[in-house]
Amino acid sequence: MSVTPTGASIQASQQSSKPSSQPLTTSSVSKPSDRLTSLDLFRGVTIAAMILVNNPGNDHAYWPLEHAEWNGWTPTDLIFPFFLFIVGVSMVFSFQSRLNRGDSRGLLLRHVIRRGVTIFAIGLALNCTRLLASSHAGVRIPGVLQRIGICYIAASVLFLYVRPKGRAVVVAGLLIGYWILMRFVPVPGFGVPGRDMPFLHPDANLGAYLDRKFLLWGSTRLYEHTRDPEGLLSTLPAIGTALLGVFTGEWLRSDRGQQNKAFGMLAFGIAGLVLGEAWGIWFPINKKLWTSSYVLFTAGFALVCLALAYWATDIKRWRGAWTKPLLIFGRNSITVYVFAWLFSELLDGFKAPLNGEILNGHDYIFQRFFAPLGSPSFTSLLFSLAFVLVCLIPIWLMDRKKIFLRI
Repeated sequence: MSVTPTGASIQASQQSSKPSSQPLTTSSVSKPSDRLTSLDLFRGVTIAAMILVNNPGNDHAYWPLEHAEWNGWTPTDLIFPFFLFIVGVSMVFSFQSRLNRGDSRGLLLRHVIRRGVTIFAIGLALNCTRLLASSHAGVRIPGVLQRIGICYIAASVLFLYVRPKGRAVVVAGLLIGYWILMRFVPVPGFGVPGRDMPFLHPDANLGAYLDRKFLLWGSTRLYEHTRDPEGLLSTLPAIGTALLGVFTGEWLRSDRGQQNKAFGMLAFGIAGLVLGEAWGIWFPINKKLWTSSYVLFTAGFALVCLALAYWATDIKRWRGAWTKPLLIFGRNSITVYVFAWLFSELLDGFKAPLNGEILNGHDYIFQRFFAPLGSPSFTSLLFSLAFVLVCLIPIWLMDRKKIFLRI
């Protein structure tokens, strides 16, 4: 990880960003028209929402801030695929500008592998911190950053070495192949899905079986005991999510007019929503299994959101105080994600007395300052919003100093 203390932004959406091995200087800063404000804004909204839903004050969060129990979706179920989609969009701007400057694909590949492995390692290290601050029995191998690292490497290799038509075939193969595996392959100990047990049974599906077989060893654990939402098999369609972002990045870098780009994203987004819902009749939308219908539906939703943001901020140029905090989140997204995680673990590890009980820092703050203010769901929301604002403080200060951490 390196620090850029200059006036240059280092997000992947900036076309003129330098490789991580070379320091940026003032002369390398791109013009305002060279970057997509909408992509930074979309990334910022996504990471702020991720922190919001990950840190409720209690167990009574509003339903939009909770994941669907199994099949179906809530707004919370859109957040992670949005971020993976953004990863795909961003890599097109970053890689294409470096290729245009003469960097070789081999050099980019080495950077990709190093960055992807580092992201995976950070995610694994964050999982290990929970052993210090809580009573979890073992280390969880999968996780959000781990999946991002894997999908980033896979999508990057395909972008660098496979033409768009070939990548389209890969996406189709991943989504259709995943459906075939989940629908028709017998699950050892359970039988054929849809015949011997319900299709997509939470514990009797191929993904859950592979998680138990390969991710449970030694002192490891699964997030949901019998399965993991970032498990092995469901990573395949997640790569498809990143690749759909890659296609969007290529669309945005094309020579089409801005209005055509916005309209095209909106049209493809609506098509994705319709196709996702239609496929969901036979292969239900399910975030925990990252089903193929879920990939199409969430990519469609992401396209619609990005189209609206692009039209508002890059075409109409509606920018101001309302966009600044979100852009700050977007410019230091992984930094604030790590900070939020560590801050949460620090609160859970801190102990304080209240009304004759010894509470962790999280529960103490909620019971002392938020619980008296209203209903459990309302005060939970207040706590989550306050947590997001606290996380904004350090990256706001970093942004003022033009310090951006990069991997």
